[in-house]
Amino acid sequence: RKKLKSTSKYIYQTLFLNGENSDIKICALGEEWNLHKIYLCQSGYFSSMFSGSWKESSMNVIELEIPDQNIDVEALQVAFGSLYRDDVLINPGRVVALLAAACMLQLDGLIQQCGETMKETITAQTVCGYYNSAGTYGLDSVKKKCLEWLLNNLMTHQSVGLFKELSINLMKQLISSSNLFVLQVEMDVYTALKKWMFLQLVPSWNGSFKQVLAEADAWFAERRREFGGGVAFLESAQGSAFAPVFAHLRLQYIISDLASARIVERDALLPSEWLSSVYKQQWFAMLRAEQDNDIGPQEINKEELEGNSMRCGRKLAKDGDYCWRWTGFNFGLDLLVTYTNRYIIFKRNTLNQPCSGSVSLQPRRSIAFRLRLASFDCSGKMICSRTTGYQILTLEKDQEQIVMNLDSRLLTFPLYICCNFLYTSPEKRADS
Repeated sequence: RKKLKSTSKYIYQTLFLNGENSDIKICALGEEWNLHKIYLCQSGYFSSMFSGSWKESSMNVIELEIPDQNIDVEALQVAFGSLYRDDVLINPGRVVALLAAACMLQLDGLIQQCGETMKETITAQTVCGYYNSAGTYGLDSVKKKCLEWLLNNLMTHQSVGLFKELSINLMKQLISSSNLFVLQVEMDVYTALKKWMFLQLVPSWNGSFKQVLAEADAWFAERRREFGGGVAFLESAQGSAFAPVFAHLRLQYIISDLASARIVERDALLPSEWLSSVYKQQWFAMLRAEQDNDIGPQEINKEELEGNSMRCGRKLAKDGDYCWRWTGFNFGLDLLVTYTNRYIIFKRNTLNQPCSGSVSLQPRRSIAFRLRLASFDCSGKMICSRTTGYQILTLEKDQEQIVMNLDSRLLTFPLYICCNFLYTSPEKRADS
């Protein structure tokens, strides 16, 4: 084994770096490489060039045209060198340029190695660049991994740089997904979109992320004064491109909270037709829950759950006892979520504890839900996760139910809890 390793190093040094016994010269980007056809034929690009009736098959000097701006001399050096050695150490900071070179030269092994490097080094700083490059060079598995990272970390790894890089199409995919890890509630998704839209429109702004919301509010307030009222920002020439993203907000869970509804009305970002439609939808849903004895979903409707469920979540910084309720008019179902002694428990609070809103006294109420738990390392890479899948839970007054028991493998803190809830029967929605 030592002898083979020495042979590999000898080949790389003597034949590639020193160019001894070279039978072909490759010129590109102002540089020259003295190489060997027998090694170059490992590349699909050169194999086709040398085996066909191309004029290059008989030439000793070949000038390569490099149409891809991602490719530079250093990337070509590594790509050509990979033909003379067993392994290549890839610098994550150079992986996109190397991937571009590997794709041009049709080096399948190097392309795969670049893809694995990208999947292992996804961070807030690299995710958008990797996602775009994966789309350009056909690495679907890398693209999928980047999308998963963003769904898991968009709400917790926000930064000025990330929000400037996130394209409209990519943000639309994230906001429309039921797999978006939402912390705390849907209103926080709206706030994140407001910051993102401001940074897309004013890319020269370079303050700290803590200042973005105040700057965004001031900037949009100035636009409102320019419009003179009556025109929502998303209806303006500047804002219309962002409307498809905001259209995927689940507004019914924003306008059910008074403080959130006031902010949305004040901002005047959303067309009035959107809001009037969702106000009407929620009013009819409330009437059905109160007067038509709608006790909630009776069967799993995955399409309805993925498109219309309430998205909310919390972060557990350390082990202990916790209790949450996500406020808003949830059709009289005051649901308490507790974490204690490694159990996640749902409780229907009817009479035992005070509630800030109306409480239904129906003997039984049902909810459709999905509970997900996950822990991540400092770069946002998932360490472990668990989900209940979509389920129906029927609760009587003040009844509680254990929905998940956490084993020791999941007790890696901080732990993120994300829930999807649906309180009303899909067939009784106002827009049905």
